[in-house]
Amino acid sequence: MSNSNSFFTGQANSLLPYKFPLAAVIVASLGYFVDIYDLLLFSIVRIPSLKSLGLVGNALTNSGILLLNVQMIGLLVGGIFWGILGDKKGRLSVLFGSILVYSIANLANGWVDSVHWYAIWRFVAGFGLAGELGAGITLVAELMPKEKRGYATTIVAAIGVSGAVAAYVIAQHFDWRTSFFIGGGLGLTLLLLRIGVAESGIFGKSKEKSVSRGNFFALFSRWPRLVRYVRCILIGVPLWFVVGILITFSPEFGKVLGIKGVVNAGAAVAFCYGGLVLGDIVSGLLSQLLKNRLKVVGIYLLLSVISISCYFLFKDISLQLFYIICAFMGFSVGYWVIFMTIATEQFGTNIRATVTTTVPNFVRGAVVPLTLLFQYLRHLLDNSLIYAGIAVGSLCLLLAFWSLSYMIDTFGKDLDFQEDI
Repeated sequence: MSNSNSFFTGQANSLLPYKFPLAAVIVASLGYFVDIYDLLLFSIVRIPSLKSLGLVGNALTNSGILLLNVQMIGLLVGGIFWGILGDKKGRLSVLFGSILVYSIANLANGWVDSVHWYAIWRFVAGFGLAGELGAGITLVAELMPKEKRGYATTIVAAIGVSGAVAAYVIAQHFDWRTSFFIGGGLGLTLLLLRIGVAESGIFGKSKEKSVSRGNFFALFSRWPRLVRYVRCILIGVPLWFVVGILITFSPEFGKVLGIKGVVNAGAAVAFCYGGLVLGDIVSGLLSQLLKNRLKVVGIYLLLSVISISCYFLFKDISLQLFYIICAFMGFSVGYWVIFMTIATEQFGTNIRATVTTTVPNFVRGAVVPLTLLFQYLRHLLDNSLIYAGIAVGSLCLLLAFWSLSYMIDTFGKDLDFQEDI
């Protein structure tokens, strides 16, 4: 291949001090952008879409919960499937396969005419959405030089999470069906970029070795490896506590906190993810500056304690100030890029995609038990949203701090190694 094309394929370029897989970073970033766009778009258009299908009252609420749970099941199942496939067949097959699946599901969501079909296509969407991020981060991390991979994963996360802001803006200007069509069209357009993306050389070398690849159950076969895996999951749970409970139920919290104005859940999502974009950029760059990922996560967890405390303690404030606090919370949990990079670096090539794909989806899936615990504590504590939220948030943060304290930093770790299975 000529040197003029090497910049786009991840090969060495004489003008660059190190290899930079531009095409892989672009596709992974835009793929994650559409991933987050679809994931948050459903939360934003859930009520108007179900109303247009003729649902009202309790039927509206119950069907919404059903669709959310079905989507979450799809994420969990898809996370395992795509992770195993990524270690057996390659990172690219998962990256583009998952984009194709969730793009088709996006288009189909725009044509549904019943809750039955809506549920089917939300499951397919969740299944497809489960694979892109893990495959993209794994591919980019393995293509980058070990001291520089934090820059590339920062770009992926920063561009990706901004998809939530785009979903909110588009949903304000188009009806829900058109919004889904736009997401599907964006995903299918991404497939045109596949020509310039190179497969991971580390994965290519691992295929030549007689080792077991993509063995999901190997994560449970040895206690130290299982604990390492669980800790990777637990450090990410505070992020989805903020998004899945504090932001999702922000209208209800707003009433209890006496916010001066009607809190719009879509606006809260947009402000939160706007903060997340900035947080991901800062956390990624800070980890490169400090040459330590765990210190950065620790700093952000401390910021999360402060921002969540502000959320609960600042009462009778203006709507604008409440949204600023939502943005601050988003910034404080903007260590998603570091969280994903840590998970990638902790495990060998033969199960790396399995880990990197399942970990974020198990974190997302944690919203279900967290929500159930929140509802249980709410009834136990005299229907208090505030005390229930504080209790669940405290548990998430304590588990994250505990997990972080026992982890080994992996900055600059050589990823060309195998797990003993």
